[in-house]
Amino acid sequence: MKSIIKKSFFALCALVMLPFTLMYLMLSIMVNKDSLLSSFSQLLSLIPGKLGCYLRSGFYRFVMTSCAPNVLIGFATLFSQQDTEIDEGVYIGPQCNIGKCAIGKNTLLGSGVHIMSGKGQHNFSDPEKPIKDQGGVFTKVSVGENCWLGNGALVMANIGKGSVVAAGSVVIDDVPAGVIVGGNPAKVLRALHSK
Repeated sequence: MKSIIKKSFFALCALVMLPFTLMYLMLSIMVNKDSLLSSFSQLLSLIPGKLGCYLRSGFYRFVMTSCAPNVLIGFATLFSQQDTEIDEGVYIGPQCNIGKCAIGKNTLLGSGVHIMSGKGQHNFSDPEKPIKDQGGVFTKVSVGENCWLGNGALVMANIGKGSVVAAGSVVIDDVPAGVIVGGNPAKVLRALHSK
């Protein structure tokens, strides 16, 4: 019974967000989708409380590449790329900043986690040219299912299934499955389960 009530509430929130969703879809025909998503994200991030979490998922499930209807997205969390995938049971804590990525089922992100669109977003090889004009490459970062990313983690590389990223860590290289990483740059501290 509890799961039916929860599903019904998520559906109701999607219905409440329908005007925003339709406005976004109409504007996305004329405006860059990433810029538009970023703008809508800034506005929707300010809705407080649990209701805000549900309303945000009611919007994002229709405007991202994919977003499960039962995702919880915390206060002041921003998204910058429309090509984002969020699987079932994901919790994204408050004040996160999420770029182009795929987040696996039942993964948890603490407060202030930043998932960047790879580590090549900015070039700075030409000293004669302003950095803002040198461009870069956006890469889709993958975070496996059943992971935990601690508060303030900065992620620029893939995280394997079932891994833990310690709070404040800076991930610049791919993390294998089933390990705990920590530090700057993040290094494997230990395996979670003996094989």
